[in-house]
Amino acid sequence: MVLAIDIKQITKIFDNKVKALDGVELEVNAADVFALLGPNGSGKTTLMRILTTQFRPTSGNAYNFGIDLIRNDAEVRKMIGYVPQETSVWADITGFENLLIYSKIYGVPSGSRKKIISDALQSMGLEEPANDLVRKYSGGMVRRLEIACALMVKPKILFLDEPTLGLDPSARKAVWENLTIFKKEYGTTIFFNTHYMDEADHYSDKIAIIMKGKIVKCGTANDLKQSLRSEALQFGLNCNALDKTALTKIRALDFVRDVLFHDSELMVVIENERADTALPKVMEVLMMRGIQIERIAMARPTLDDVFLKYAGPITKIPECCHQIRGCGRQIRMCGHNDVKKN
Repeated sequence: MVLAIDIKQITKIFDNKVKALDGVELEVNAADVFALLGPNGSGKTTLMRILTTQFRPTSGNAYNFGIDLIRNDAEVRKMIGYVPQETSVWADITGFENLLIYSKIYGVPSGSRKKIISDALQSMGLEEPANDLVRKYSGGMVRRLEIACALMVKPKILFLDEPTLGLDPSARKAVWENLTIFKKEYGTTIFFNTHYMDEADHYSDKIAIIMKGKIVKCGTANDLKQSLRSEALQFGLNCNALDKTALTKIRALDFVRDVLFHDSELMVVIENERADTALPKVMEVLMMRGIQIERIAMARPTLDDVFLKYAGPITKIPECCHQIRGCGRQIRMCGHNDVKKN
C-alpha cells in the first residue's frame, strides 16, 4: 500500500518550553480519508501546519508520497491543497473572481484557467452562484468555495482544518457529498481535523485521536468502538423509584462496569462479550424488587464514547447545557454551540 503521509517521531516545541507535539507517528494510505480528532490545544492544527509546510518540526521526519516535506517543501506544496479554519476568500467579489485570483496564485496557465475554474465550481456544486458576490453566499457555500479553490490544482493530498465548523447539518452533508465525489474521481487523499464525531465516523477510512501532543489511539471507527469492549442495556421503568438495594445488586454483577439511573431511565454498562447472559440477570434483579420494565434497548459504543474515553470532553460545557453522564456519553440538552478553535 502506497503511503500518502508518513510521520516519524515528529516533535514541535514553541519558545523552547511548550511541547505542542511529542513524538507523533502516523501513516495514511493513499486515497484514504483520514480524520484527526482531539480536544482544543491537543496539537491537531500544529500537526496539520507541519504537514502543509507552514511550520518546521523541532525534530522528527515527515513524508508526503515519499518526499521529505522538510527538505523539499516547495515540491510538497505542488501536490497538496489546504483549507484553513479561517475564511480564505474575499466577500466583496464573486465566486468566479475568487477562483480566478487563486488560479493565478497557483500558477495555472492562462489558456486553461477557464476550464479548470469551471471544473472546480462544478465539483463543489457552485456553477449557478458563480457570478454572485460571495457576501451573498451562505456559510456552507463559502466553505465549498474555499474547498473549490484548493481543488483547482487537483491535489494529491487535501488538508482540511475543521472543514464544516459552524455549518448546519444540511450544509455539512453537501460539503462531504461533493468531497466524496471529487475523491472518487481523482483518487485524492483527504486529511482533516474535526470536532464532529459523526463526520469522522461516516466519512473516514481511519481515525487517530491526539491528546497533549501524542497519538493515543488509531484505527478504523469500528476498531475504536470495539476497543471499549462494552455495551449498554437501557431500561425504561414505570416509576422514578429504584431502591438502593436493587442498584447495589446490579452493580455487584460481575459483568457490570457502570450503572446510571435518571428519571425512570436505567442504563447498565456491561462487557460486550457478556451481552447474551447479562440481560436476563439484570431483569431478574428488577423483577424480584417488583420493578416493572416498560421497554428495553441495547446501545453499542459510539465514537463519542471512544473520544471521551481516550481524550476527555471536547470543550468545557457552558452552564446552560445540562448533561447526563453514563456509559461515557455526554448529552447536551440545549442548543449551545460554543466550540473554541484549536
